[in-house]
Amino acid sequence: MCGGRAATAILASTHSSARKLCVPVIRCGFLLSLVLAVNSTLQAQQPFTVDDADVTEHKKFQLQISHEFAILPRSAHPSLRQNTTVFVLNYGLLPDVEIGVDYPLIVISNAAGTSRSIRGFGDLNFHVKYNFLKEREGKRRPGLTVSFAMEVPTGDAPKGLGSGLLDYSVNGVLQKSLTTKTTFRANGGIVFAGNTSTGLSGIRIRGRVFTAGVSLVRQFTPKLNLGFELTGAASNNLNLGAGQLQTQFGGNYQLTQKLSLDFGVLAGKYNNPRVGVLLGMSLDF
Repeated sequence: MCGGRAATAILASTHSSARKLCVPVIRCGFLLSLVLAVNSTLQAQQPFTVDDADVTEHKKFQLQISHEFAILPRSAHPSLRQNTTVFVLNYGLLPDVEIGVDYPLIVISNAAGTSRSIRGFGDLNFHVKYNFLKEREGKRRPGLTVSFAMEVPTGDAPKGLGSGLLDYSVNGVLQKSLTTKTTFRANGGIVFAGNTSTGLSGIRIRGRVFTAGVSLVRQFTPKLNLGFELTGAASNNLNLGAGQLQTQFGGNYQLTQKLSLDFGVLAGKYNNPRVGVLLGMSLDF
């Protein structure tokens, strides 16, 4: 019990200090994205929300850093804009199994004359991903993957930085190469408990949520991939006002074999940002 109290005290102290450092850390993360954006293999799906069937190579790591600037939906007033910097670390636990963790830093800007802007850490997310069927060249069958994610409510819910809920979800991935340079991906999943919010973006109503998305990505040059995606989510009562709909155009540029610059422009409706821009990097090591 004593050790538990000490750990709790240390965590609380760390969280308080982290909040004070949030802005400079976000700036550093964004600058790091620009500096390191000089590489991910073609397996990396960032900047897209639609996941791919591939997993991180066995006993290897993958680091992804992204920064999204978004104009929030009018329903979020007096909050106007949200900046989200996400740090993701994946590890190839087994030949076909990946585990990972991601942690967002969020800044919410409010209208003049209202409450001050809000900044801090969001909810901590863990996932495990299993690629149980690989796509074979020359074969019709697609690659299939399933993933499980759990989000721990570490963000300050009253300030809008976290959901205040323990979320857990499952997602299925289908991936098929239409040509040697064009890949189609489809996702379908269920959030069994909690919600899909990140800061003020996403469905904030508690309960079961169904998610889906499709993407089409083409390799235009050995270093440049561009693609398009459409994603959505709906609560179990299919209330569109409590749903999500988003489209994104983006891609990545390989700067080396292991490092890529990732970029995207997005537009959304309902509980998604109206418009946004994403810039990031992916590094395999």
